[in-house]
Amino acid sequence: MLKKDLLHEHQHGAGHQCGDLKTELMTHFPYGVFSVALGFIGVAIMDYFSFGATREVVQEGAHVLFHTFHFLHIVFAATGVMLTYFRFSKNLLKGIVIGASSTIIFCVLSDILLPYICGMVLGVPMRLHICFVSELHNVLPFLVIGMINGWVLSQHPEEMQGYYSVWSHFAHIFVSSVASLLYMVSHGFGSWQGHMGPLFLSLIFAVVFPCTMSDVVVPMYFAKGKGKRC
Repeated sequence: MLKKDLLHEHQHGAGHQCGDLKTELMTHFPYGVFSVALGFIGVAIMDYFSFGATREVVQEGAHVLFHTFHFLHIVFAATGVMLTYFRFSKNLLKGIVIGASSTIIFCVLSDILLPYICGMVLGVPMRLHICFVSELHNVLPFLVIGMINGWVLSQHPEEMQGYYSVWSHFAHIFVSSVASLLYMVSHGFGSWQGHMGPLFLSLIFAVVFPCTMSDVVVPMYFAKGKGKRC
């Protein structure tokens, strides 16, 4: 009963409009805070168990892990956008276009471009590496499977779809936060522990905004149109 009530409140809160950015950011902000915090814990544990390895070794390990989490992020992002879109529209072709384009744009934004900018703002010389082109043969399977997964979940009973959306969104932000931090470590931000406060604030913005746009705002906007009720 509690789960059902929470999902009902999440989906039908007072004044909640499909695609309303301010409302969605307020709703999903706590997911971002908790997910980024857990991401910090995960990366800190990985860093601790490097056992005094050289910075080059740590950066190489972080680079490998970044690609792993980045590809997994694509799965969760594609799942989220397709699940949300097909809850409100059955236009398959449009859903595929929105699912693919939204996933690619916001994954690059949250995992690479915004962390890169955050590092530069904090005074760390960062290297820009966008792997969608060079790693396209690896990216496409994750993108396709994620989109199929989101469509399959959208065929489940309606009362379960909200539950799937909540938890896939939390997992999405968590994986994205880890990928973002690993990107920074592997591309120049080796001393991130000394900047944890500003970095925490920066990553919340870098992760919450793109993930909320990808999972909620963009698919709702194109599925139902601006201003329509959920």
